[in-house]
Amino acid sequence: MKNALNDFLTGFKYPFKSFGYFRVPRILYMSIIPALINIFIYAAIFIFTYRYIISLSGTLSGFNQPDPGFFNYLIHISILVLSFFLLLFISYLAFVIFGGIISAPFNEQISIKVEEMIKGQKFVNQNGFWKDAWLSIKAEVVKLAFYFAVIIPLFIIGFFPVVGAPVSTIFGFIFSAFYNALDFMDYPMTRDLFPLFKKIKVVKSKFMLSFGFGTAAFLILFLPVVNALLKPVLVISGTAIFFEKNFKV
Repeated sequence: MKNALNDFLTGFKYPFKSFGYFRVPRILYMSIIPALINIFIYAAIFIFTYRYIISLSGTLSGFNQPDPGFFNYLIHISILVLSFFLLLFISYLAFVIFGGIISAPFNEQISIKVEEMIKGQKFVNQNGFWKDAWLSIKAEVVKLAFYFAVIIPLFIIGFFPVVGAPVSTIFGFIFSAFYNALDFMDYPMTRDLFPLFKKIKVVKSKFMLSFGFGTAAFLILFLPVVNALLKPVLVISGTAIFFEKNFKV
């Protein structure tokens, strides 16, 4: 039990001990580009959708009428609060989908540089940038198919009476944390052309370490703006934990 807790905490701290890598100019440069792309994606989805919800809520609740009463105001605020948290989750999913695919080629280059620093040797890339980009994007699409194959049934279970909501919430969180660990530890495995089932087996081989890291990643990705800025940190720490903790089949 103690070792499991220590592994969890070690994994959880990895993103926060990886900021030192930004002293490397290439890593910093490659981090800025996807961060700006991700900020644009997240902000566009969140701002435009929430503005629409504000207008729609005012109409539905009667808040936009000339002399709204207290009841209209209460309904309007309730809709906005619930919509805010729902939109956070929707934006998180959109961020995972679109942000992951678009920033994959840049994240791959960050991961390669981290691998070189840890191993102390130059990475010999025989593929070239565009083939690496294609492999990274392809890996993202496969992972997303796996993610939705699990998360959609869990979402449906949430509508079952009594036990549905707690079961969906608990297992949804555990799976999301595991998926985030898989997602950010994936880059070295994609370079070695691991199939998805082998990647899952590798991440499961040190489950509490992966779960701790994935939990930290999940919390970071759930925070607006912060998620876009710190996603490169998760790429760095995912590569670092993969090599430093000797993950293997």
